[in-house]
Amino acid sequence: MAEGLRQVGLDSASTAIVHSSLRSFGDTDGGAATVADVLVSVCGTVVVPSGTWDLTGVPAPPGLVRPNNAVRCAESWNDFDAAVESAVPFSIDLPIDRGLGAIPEAVRLRHPHVRGRHPLFAFLATGSGAAEVLAAERPDWPLGPIEAVASVDGVVVLLGVDHTVNTAIHLAEQYLGRSRFYRYAKVAAPNVWAEFPNVPGQSHRFHEIEPALRSATRETTIGDCRVRVVRVRDVLRLATEMVTRNPSALLCDEAECRCDAARRQREAVLSR
Repeated sequence: MAEGLRQVGLDSASTAIVHSSLRSFGDTDGGAATVADVLVSVCGTVVVPSGTWDLTGVPAPPGLVRPNNAVRCAESWNDFDAAVESAVPFSIDLPIDRGLGAIPEAVRLRHPHVRGRHPLFAFLATGSGAAEVLAAERPDWPLGPIEAVASVDGVVVLLGVDHTVNTAIHLAEQYLGRSRFYRYAKVAAPNVWAEFPNVPGQSHRFHEIEPALRSATRETTIGDCRVRVVRVRDVLRLATEMVTRNPSALLCDEAECRCDAARRQREAVLSR
């Protein structure tokens, strides 16, 4: 596994945002712990998503309407209060949302780290550059760590997953005024909630960026896992070019999806 990662250019100088699927490797001695340990041993700084949306997220308050926000509102204040009551107050010690996979949680449990304090969309980093990367995360700008990784010419590592989980594409969208949503979470006090801006939306067709990125991508296979590595700067550049040419690029065409709201956000920017 370590040799495979080195084949695609990762080493102690690498700052890498890792998106991963443990299942993609097939049988792996030690499971997620092994993958986490190898990543940390090979790369200088490893960054993983560490959101807690499944525990801390709540619906929007009843009747709260923001343009092109595509969010479910509670039907009544009683329903909203019940949702806040049942949610978990945010803490940096909470387990990572299970939807993000087992490998990020293994990094959290096994390695010294710095974790962001965004109650919905935090990142976690371990290694020599961890503090600098996480210093860029703010409550109003959760994708700041991706900017920090780009600033040191870091990379996105896809382990058995495709670009539909590549959060760097969301940053390119947000630079262009697209996929900037308000969302709601229970914060670190009983029955207290807050609104957070610039939370990204859906990524149903982000895989359509792959042909444009192919020449900039290094690839290998580890076990059954397809491994791809691409510079964050290349992702930002090409995603920006695609959305600039077409406000609907990389979005699905389902009218009820957040993709439609993201498209309308971009069109509103263009009409100013």
